[in-house]
Amino acid sequence: MTGCHVSSPTSQAVVAAVTYLKRRAGFPIRESLRVLGLSRATYFRWAGTDGKQPRARGVTPKGHYLTPTERAAVVAYKRQHPEIGYRRLANMMLDEGIAAVPPSSVYRVLAQAGLASRWTQAAGQEHKKGFDQPRRVHEQWHTDIAYLNILGTHYFFIGVLDGYSRAIMHHEVRLDMTTTDVEIVMERALAHLPPGLPRPRLISDNGPQYISGQFKAYLREREVSHSRARPHHPQSNGKMERFHKSLKVECVRVTAMSDLDEARRLIGQYVEEYNTQRLHSALHYLTPADYLRGPEHVQQRLEARRVALTEAAYRRRVYWQAIQAGNASMPVVSSQWIMSPSICIT
Repeated sequence: MTGCHVSSPTSQAVVAAVTYLKRRAGFPIRESLRVLGLSRATYFRWAGTDGKQPRARGVTPKGHYLTPTERAAVVAYKRQHPEIGYRRLANMMLDEGIAAVPPSSVYRVLAQAGLASRWTQAAGQEHKKGFDQPRRVHEQWHTDIAYLNILGTHYFFIGVLDGYSRAIMHHEVRLDMTTTDVEIVMERALAHLPPGLPRPRLISDNGPQYISGQFKAYLREREVSHSRARPHHPQSNGKMERFHKSLKVECVRVTAMSDLDEARRLIGQYVEEYNTQRLHSALHYLTPADYLRGPEHVQQRLEARRVALTEAAYRRRVYWQAIQAGNASMPVVSSQWIMSPSICIT
């Protein structure tokens, strides 16, 4: 019986015969197995199941096993937004109700489809961390000037950014970058400051506009404290520098702008989208507008995402249990799923 397949009835008969000989005739089991040419391991395995063949061990459904519909939705959404990384992509799909899929699963799906792209941050030095991080809105503001080359003409983007929410409080595209230009932008940014709040601390680099006596007098009159970055240390004003990079990569360099008026209009649209729609990696992939509304709103948004992911994992387990059970009538989970009202993200 060695080296051949044995059916379940045959194995049951072998176990019954060996057991009968042992009980009625006292014939040793090892002698029966020697005569049959059967190993001890195989016999005792048969005896443990009464000669029945063991059932194939099923795979326990997991909440992170994506359904085919979810995989297709991830790939399709990535093809629509090829420039967006997998983490922001996962949160955008979650907020838009397309699929509740964790970022790690999104990355695996995109890697299998040949669409993954992982951004790796350059290694920095420990001492280049900049100022202490603010703990509330309007505690620290950052300001800087960026050069914009539009059809061979240089314009100047002057903006003020809130360090806690990363929101652009005010910006202008101007023809010059004098101290007066900077003061005008700063004055209009202060007009957006809610009444009753203390004036924020302003952080800037060491440009001539920011170290001039005229600008010092202006800040003193407005009761605004001023901190300047250490020379050759852009990390101290890194939040503003990072926004300038996003502005140029996502707007200025990919958008045709014919004149100054159109540049101001298109850049204004981008800043509005940045503040209210674009998910920010440093803000748990929420928007600056979410953080401007306060910590309670932020916690509600994050909790809504957590609940949506938990419910999606439960639906996946139900789906794979139905597949494992061979339930062909199980409805397929649609890529356009709708959250229950209790977890709707607004």
